[in-house]
Amino acid sequence: MAKSDEVYMSALEGKSIPILTLDNKWHQLFTQTEMTPEIEQLADQLNALVERDGKIRSETKDIKKLKKKLLGEIVPLRDKANKSGNSAAIEKEIQDRTRLINDCNDRLDSHQDELLDLSREIYDVDYKLMIETMKVCYETLHENTDYIKTMDEWISKVRIELKKNVIRLQETEMENYNLYSYMHQIFGPEVIEIFDLKYDPDRRHPIRRPLAGDESEYVE
Repeated sequence: MAKSDEVYMSALEGKSIPILTLDNKWHQLFTQTEMTPEIEQLADQLNALVERDGKIRSETKDIKKLKKKLLGEIVPLRDKANKSGNSAAIEKEIQDRTRLINDCNDRLDSHQDELLDLSREIYDVDYKLMIETMKVCYETLHENTDYIKTMDEWISKVRIELKKNVIRLQETEMENYNLYSYMHQIFGPEVIEIFDLKYDPDRRHPIRRPLAGDESEYVE
């Protein structure tokens, strides 16, 4: 039984989807069912995007730290330049830092754009991975349910048949025991030996019966 992607998409609409490959519970799902090639491919793609996202965020943090440091250096340099009559060497230091700050701004803008793109890509791949995961789990659940239903019906039938056979066995054992006892009482052990009766109810099929002379105690 299969469902279309639209059904799963409708079920996920408005839901907050975690990054599946970072969720231990998602990995635990595949201790219960197999991971398809499609899921493996999407998981690898998602991991690569998440890794890139983490790298860009780390670089962004470092760039902001550098920019803050450079900005902090410009003010003292400007004061120093004013006191020394706008020294060319100091002005060059200020220009160098200004250039580096502009470079930081350009890199921050570039990183911000890439992070936005990565965010969309991560969501799209994660969404596709969620759909594929739901499809696999749905199929496995229904296959298992069909198997459970079949086995449950089989076990119920066997259980009924087993009960019937146990009753038949007990009735047959009792019949043999009674026949053996009556023949033994009527004909005696010598005649039983002539009949070559090989059935021994006490050894082969013991049946609960009262001990001689005491109806409250039983032997098997």
